[in-house]
Amino acid sequence: MADIIEITDFNDSALDVYVRLTGAQLRRRLEPDRGIFIAESPTVIDVALDSGCEPISLLTEDRLINSDVRSIIERVSKCTLDNGEAVPVYTASRQMLTSLTGFELTRGALCAMRRPAQKTVEEILRGAKRVAVFEGICDSTNIGALFRSAAALHIDAVLITPTCCDPLCRRAVRVSMGTVFNVPFATIGASPADWPERGLKKLSELGFKTAAMALSDDSVSIDDEALMKEERLAIILGTEGDGLSSETIKKCDYTVKIPMSNGVDSLNVAAAGAVAFWQLGNR
Repeated sequence: MADIIEITDFNDSALDVYVRLTGAQLRRRLEPDRGIFIAESPTVIDVALDSGCEPISLLTEDRLINSDVRSIIERVSKCTLDNGEAVPVYTASRQMLTSLTGFELTRGALCAMRRPAQKTVEEILRGAKRVAVFEGICDSTNIGALFRSAAALHIDAVLITPTCCDPLCRRAVRVSMGTVFNVPFATIGASPADWPERGLKKLSELGFKTAAMALSDDSVSIDDEALMKEERLAIILGTEGDGLSSETIKKCDYTVKIPMSNGVDSLNVAAAGAVAFWQLGNR
């Protein structure tokens, strides 16, 4: 049975991961190459557990212990910490938890989990035919939505540049509905200086043609026959507003646009990604 603990002291250090640590501090909370992330909602927690993520603790509303969160508690109770102790389940009223976290919990549950071991670019691209590359996308909602589309629309792997938002930040994980655990991802480059030149060179060495999603006079349509026939293709998307850097566009094999109508010049990056993944994904 899980170790259920009623919260009586907001200053308990065990609650730091939920209320007092920044995203950067969570990433470094354990060993530097792993850290902690927060999964929000029973659905997302289930997906994270299915993918092998290790729970550290659970925070939930007391009224949900025997209903919405019961199955999560049962799953967590089968796990143990490194010291052999049971994974603690912290609980309190909705009002108290809202005061504690500063926001209403989505369906009443947060789970602190160890970050999965990082993978290399070479590892996740082995056998991949279609990969998405996110350049400098810093909005966590867009990152989460892009991962959900990548998982649903036949993208084999995702690469993020060093200036991107962390895919395992709380909001990105929630918006993705846990699909960040279903699509292999890695950071391409150790520092911002590694992108785009070194990163694009690595993709070329691994046999990928590169397609920059951008508005340009010399772009090809997303349904271009030669583009769609490429055996291995990296679809590169830039941050909201500014889009891809001119250097990235210049160095890619293709510049690709989605034909627009009704005077609309472009789509939100998450919507553009969904269209691109459907058209160019590994179907």
